[in-house]
Amino acid sequence: MYVYGKNVVNELLKNKKNIKKAFIYNDFSDSKIVDNLKYNKVDIKFMNRLELDRLVDGNHQGIVVEIENYEYCDIDDLLKKENPLLVILDHLEDPHNFGAIIRTCEAAGVDGIIIPKNRSVDVNSTVMRTSVGALDNVKIAQVTNLKNTINYLKSKGFWIVGTDMDGTNYQKIDYNGKMAIVTGSEGFGMSRIVKEACDFIATIPMRGSINSLNASVATALVVYEAVNQRTNEL
Repeated sequence: MYVYGKNVVNELLKNKKNIKKAFIYNDFSDSKIVDNLKYNKVDIKFMNRLELDRLVDGNHQGIVVEIENYEYCDIDDLLKKENPLLVILDHLEDPHNFGAIIRTCEAAGVDGIIIPKNRSVDVNSTVMRTSVGALDNVKIAQVTNLKNTINYLKSKGFWIVGTDMDGTNYQKIDYNGKMAIVTGSEGFGMSRIVKEACDFIATIPMRGSINSLNASVATALVVYEAVNQRTNEL
């Protein structure tokens, strides 16, 4: 997988991630990054800007690196704590939203994220760039079927809270115990089958003229309400 940008590369180097190869602009000005790559014995290829532009679609800032694809964890790896708090993403599509949710989950101490394998954003270069610094500290499981996964979590004692417009004020729901919070896709919200599997539907009151929030913002509000109830510290 190709990832790019100075901040991303610095984070990879700081966390001692295996960088297979680096592609750097001929006039790249950050000598510290270059020296660090050389110190870590990374193979470096210097290129002109057009060659770099062909590698990735985005503002690479003169540096692109190749790394291993993200390694997802098993669902049971998320259940090892006594009362885990999980986030389930029901076919989220925007990598920027996904990256922002990863950052929120890392900051709030969420124990893991669950995403479906099909018709959903996965951990790609945009997600890595948006979540820079957080991805290494958040476990993500990728599952074949969300309904079956929710049923499996229920068999383990989890309560499932979906987020939607028609439900209970999110601040009036009890988030203690084993809990999974579901966020739907940007355009369609939760699928019918996932919504029907939820134990509670959390609604964020809207007092302005718009009728919905960005998926990452809505997730952050509900997650922090859950964390606040569970710890009384945030």
